[in-house]
Amino acid sequence: MRILCTNDDGLHSHGLELLTGVCRTIGEVSCVAPDREQSATSHSLTLHRPLRAIPNGADRWQVDGTPTDCVVLAMGALLTPPPEVVVAGINHGPNMGEDVLYSGTVAAAMEALILGVPGIAISFAGSDYDLIPTYRERLEHLLRRILEDRRLTADTLLNINLPPIPSDRVRGLRVTTLGKRIYAESLSRMRDPWGREIFWIGGGRLDWSGGEDVDFKAVEDGCISVTPLHADLTNYRLLESVRAWRLNE
Repeated sequence: MRILCTNDDGLHSHGLELLTGVCRTIGEVSCVAPDREQSATSHSLTLHRPLRAIPNGADRWQVDGTPTDCVVLAMGALLTPPPEVVVAGINHGPNMGEDVLYSGTVAAAMEALILGVPGIAISFAGSDYDLIPTYRERLEHLLRRILEDRRLTADTLLNINLPPIPSDRVRGLRVTTLGKRIYAESLSRMRDPWGREIFWIGGGRLDWSGGEDVDFKAVEDGCISVTPLHADLTNYRLLESVRAWRLNE
């Protein structure tokens, strides 16, 4: 199996290093990743300037663009034949709830779906990144089960979050839905050295809501969360309601 590994933390991140090592035990791996951190770039494409893909070792390229750029370049230009699956991560930090809309890691996996191959996004839901290597054996088993399953189709998009604990303390795996995350005090108002007002987005306090089957709850309970996603944002529940508004009259 031909596997493309990418991320949004940059080519030299610890998470990507572990991920490529794990994927090499399963198939033929190529790595195309940003040359610097691209967190929270979501599904953005670079359209206002050309992109450069610079070789950085065997079957490795660094791109001066977003994670989505990396997948587009890998699928359309750099890799012949193209990969059969895209695995993005391991992200340094969680991607749960509405964060999947901002995440460059999840966007890379979703771009795979748009281009016709399965996508898998993997994130470590903590800040002690020294724990990421403890997941090597567990991830190899999980990814092998997923990638070798004949039910893995081109419309498969999985968002996986690892709990912020050592792998040997994990209490299992749950297939989950997206929870709802609530940030408080994440916007800071301050002044620059010249006294001009500026704003800083980030930090603050994170709370979440949802039932027993949401991703936040699984990770809080020390489990790996696996959430199937799709790119169709249509709210089917509202279709008939909006049609009843008779907007064409």
